[in-house]
Amino acid sequence: MTKLTCFKAYDIRGRLGEELNEDIAWRIGRAYGEYLKPKTVVLGGDVRLTSEALKLALAKGLQDAGVDVLDIGMSGTEEIYFATFHLGVDGGIEVTASHNPMDYNGMKLVREGARPISGDTGLRDVQRLAEAGDFPPVNEAARGSYRQISLRDAYIGHLLGYISVNNLTPLKLVFNAGNGAAGPVIDAIEARLKALGAPVEFIKIHNTPDGIFPNGIPNPLLPECRDDTRKAVIEHGADMGIAFDGDFDRCFLFDEKGQFIEGYYIVGLLAEAFLEKHPGAKIIHDPRLTWNTEAVVTAAGGTPVMSKTGHAFIKERMRT
Repeated sequence: MTKLTCFKAYDIRGRLGEELNEDIAWRIGRAYGEYLKPKTVVLGGDVRLTSEALKLALAKGLQDAGVDVLDIGMSGTEEIYFATFHLGVDGGIEVTASHNPMDYNGMKLVREGARPISGDTGLRDVQRLAEAGDFPPVNEAARGSYRQISLRDAYIGHLLGYISVNNLTPLKLVFNAGNGAAGPVIDAIEARLKALGAPVEFIKIHNTPDGIFPNGIPNPLLPECRDDTRKAVIEHGADMGIAFDGDFDRCFLFDEKGQFIEGYYIVGLLAEAFLEKHPGAKIIHDPRLTWNTEAVVTAAGGTPVMSKTGHAFIKERMRT
């Protein structure tokens, strides 16, 4: 049995070569297929130089387990979540190390309905099978298929369904994709809004996907990774700056003065906005964002509910 240290609390992350490689990716795909018995799984990957090879090894493991694979290509984690739900398939996996250093990669796994797979909801079972490596022989007659598809247009339509374009006031926005996977999505949103006549001007920096990350690892949570966005907001007189991490499942906001806005305050603003649309709703938050969140939610007529830290735990709590 091989101990796989890349399995974490709610995802898979590891140093390339020693903790994660193509053989381990194949094992993970095979274990996912053997444990969940899905018919179809959607795959995607970020811009890292190793993501494509790991994704194809993962796909082979799934196919060897009899699973049909739909590959949406270079994508963000949120696109995998969307694709899993939108297509009504049995699961999804994004190959990504998000904001981790260059010599890392990883995976984020969901099951049907884009339900997250974390330590206590199946990830440990997948780990156990992958470590044991005791898989039945491949049945070539029942081997899964592989197909490349695109859902970008549907995804953009879904995103814009959250807003009313007719209610938009003139805005100048700075977008920093950090040379990650967000660039093409930002381009597509810009084109769609322009076609709809929305009064929004896009200022894009580091927008071209590049797995070498020539402008630094896309992790705006680090103060040293915020300067380019701050300068662009000030230089262009923008109303706001938005910076993404590598797989764009997190974004970070800057005000009109280029000042970084802590997530502590963003949670409160989002809670107020959601409670305007859904009066009396429950708002899930983690233990790191407590007093301001609880006060704002209560004042707005909602109910604050604490969850364990981690996106998988928060999403699972939302479903209970």
